[in-house]
Amino acid sequence: MNQIRILLENIWICKDAQKDEYYKVKHEIPQFQKFVRELLGWKLINTERLLKLEKIPVHAESFMGIQEFLEIRDYCFLCAILMFLEDKEEQERFLLSELINYVETQLKSSMEIDWTSFSQRKSLVRVLQFMEKNNMLRVYEGSSEGFGQEYGSEVLYVNTGHSRYFATTFPQDISGFHSVEDFETLQLEEIDSDRGRTRINRVYRQLVTCPQMYWDSIEDADSLYLKNQRSWVAGNLEKNIGGRLDIHKNVAFWMLEEDDCYGKAHPRDAILPEAVLLVCSAIRERIDSGIWHRETDECVYVSEEEFDDVILGCHRRWKEAWGVGFREKEPRKAAEEIKEYMKAWMMFRREEGRIRLFPIIGKVSGYYPADYEEKSGNE
Repeated sequence: MNQIRILLENIWICKDAQKDEYYKVKHEIPQFQKFVRELLGWKLINTERLLKLEKIPVHAESFMGIQEFLEIRDYCFLCAILMFLEDKEEQERFLLSELINYVETQLKSSMEIDWTSFSQRKSLVRVLQFMEKNNMLRVYEGSSEGFGQEYGSEVLYVNTGHSRYFATTFPQDISGFHSVEDFETLQLEEIDSDRGRTRINRVYRQLVTCPQMYWDSIEDADSLYLKNQRSWVAGNLEKNIGGRLDIHKNVAFWMLEEDDCYGKAHPRDAILPEAVLLVCSAIRERIDSGIWHRETDECVYVSEEEFDDVILGCHRRWKEAWGVGFREKEPRKAAEEIKEYMKAWMMFRREEGRIRLFPIIGKVSGYYPADYEEKSGNE
């Protein structure tokens, strides 16, 4: 049951690396294929060696990037390597020196390539290790890490053939596209995008791929569909992936039960999510006391300095309850980590020089026991 979750959690399922999962998911495909095709509007790739759900979101969010990548250059290297592998036969072997010559040739007109640079070699190593981890290529002899340490280090790879399924295919020429919005428009293009299948796809995709589905206006077409079809949407999602639908004035959440979670969950048993729960509580206290005010769109707008003050205040008040590593971090650095986490969970966004706090902050918050500070002061 709910084998679709495996497809949601992974880029793909490779038969040679995940044999049991491959057959479990493949056996259950008929049960969720209609949900994927009609309600999510996603393509399901089903081959004898690989299963992949092309999880295209409504809008690109920062947390949707490849987490192992640190620079734009990493993505450029990835694209060049995918092109390189496109010309290789399945199970064909090739040398790292051959690959880096190809990458340099393809990218030298748009960026400077210098393999004597440690940072550039490490960038390439990150990409190669990501591709190894996801079975796009396999090391036959040597180690990718070696190239990061020493230019000229040789590695022999095997092309698995899976890389041809990594990139999404598009129905039209994208050479004239200049922004991510061009791709978003293409994916959900329809004569009247506020009606019919496109709107249904948008609603289900947002609920499945993002922490929240937020709308500014009561006239928002997607929110009207969700409210009118609440029972139908909730039933389809519960049947296929589990969980429950919560709808509020300007926001909806697809919530998973604590004992039935999958993927990345918030909150979880770790110091950073715990700190974020306390920050959310501090924000709610400011709203409830009238220090901060919710606007008609249910959002709160504050300056970056005001937002930092709340986070630093929580750090001063509660850090003794946190693990040594996080407790002893320089306060500003700890605050930045908290903000990065909150941003990834769509709790706030920077807009026109200020911070926009979304209703999701009020959904989950946390407190230490009322007598915690008293007890800790007596120890």
